[in-house]
Amino acid sequence: MPFIRFVANNARWIVGGFLLTFFSSFGQTFFISLSAGDIRAEYGLTHGQFGGLYMLATLASALTLPWLGRITDRYGAATVTLIIVPLLATGAVGMAFSAHLVVLVVVIYMLRLFGQGMMTQNALTATGRWFAANRGRAVSLVTLGHNAGEAVFPFAFVAVAAALGWRNAWLVAAAVLVIVALPAIAALTARERSPQSDAPDATAIAPRDWTRSEVMRDPLFWVLLTGVLAPPFIGTTIFFHQVYLVELRDWSLPVFASSFAVMSVTTIVFVLIAGALIDRFSATALLPVFLVPLSLACLALGLLDAQWSAFVFMALLGVSYGFSSTLFGAIWPEIYGTRQLGAIRAVIVAMMVFATAVGPGLTGALIDLGVSYPLQIVAMGVYCAGVAIVMTGASRRLLARRRAHVLANQPTVP
Repeated sequence: MPFIRFVANNARWIVGGFLLTFFSSFGQTFFISLSAGDIRAEYGLTHGQFGGLYMLATLASALTLPWLGRITDRYGAATVTLIIVPLLATGAVGMAFSAHLVVLVVVIYMLRLFGQGMMTQNALTATGRWFAANRGRAVSLVTLGHNAGEAVFPFAFVAVAAALGWRNAWLVAAAVLVIVALPAIAALTARERSPQSDAPDATAIAPRDWTRSEVMRDPLFWVLLTGVLAPPFIGTTIFFHQVYLVELRDWSLPVFASSFAVMSVTTIVFVLIAGALIDRFSATALLPVFLVPLSLACLALGLLDAQWSAFVFMALLGVSYGFSSTLFGAIWPEIYGTRQLGAIRAVIVAMMVFATAVGPGLTGALIDLGVSYPLQIVAMGVYCAGVAIVMTGASRRLLARRRAHVLANQPTVP
């Protein structure tokens, strides 16, 4: 199906999923960190103390996701939206009025759980169910909401905070969620979509629907996680310690900051490329590819001292992010089916959140122990190269397992 026609025919579901990832920004680290300076000043917290509280709240949200995420299997996207968006807005209101450290931790927990966690969970689980043969294309468009949020909300929040104060800016965020996001997403996703109209091929649909307990006992699931967790761990870690890296290399911080634009462009481009490739070759077939650019990115940043290496790193990181964000939306329904997709994805998202919480702390501890930070980045690149080889074997085993299941269930000809 031509791209324009596909978007036109499925606009309500694609826009609904896009808005879910777009408004998940209110619970993402990049948005919450815009208030970090004001929070530390008002509560008298050091960088380390605030980082510790943030990690505690994030880990708590990761532990909650496997339990809460199952609601996406029981209810439609619109119903789940009616539950999680008001709770995310409540977290934003809580940030505006928080006056105690305990309240602050609870508020951050709510923002992380219902923003980064459940809004993304709802979007990708619904999209995985709605589409089959065009799942890669649909997921790629839906995940662009993250990039759009990163482009729009920081500037908007800073402008509102400058005019009204940072606490009132959070009240505005809550109002936007209730007045704009809630009715728009609920209306767009109110009607469920059946993927049968896609006339899917055999690679787009799992041979059978797995239960979450079966998935947790599947050795290949844990093998896949060695690759799935690498991009969020590495990206969050390097961004968290970016000032230290700039000082270590005697680079210009504004020039380094400008390299983020390169990452944004390459991410968007390769999100769309990955979607088309997944629909043509399957997500399973692309597993060996997505960590190769990330490996090269880490090796470039760790081994090269020149400031231009930051732009090389960001460009390659964007390629890997583009592939991985689309791949992770399409791979799980392709392998494990859609019946318990929400419960399965909740475990995966929880582990990814856990990785983003642990990465900065672990590498920071190694820095304190005197372990070279560039050497740590090189080690990340070597790890990605090794896991890319592992993903090649995993891809072959998954494809072989699919073929074996199909052959075993073919009707016998008398």
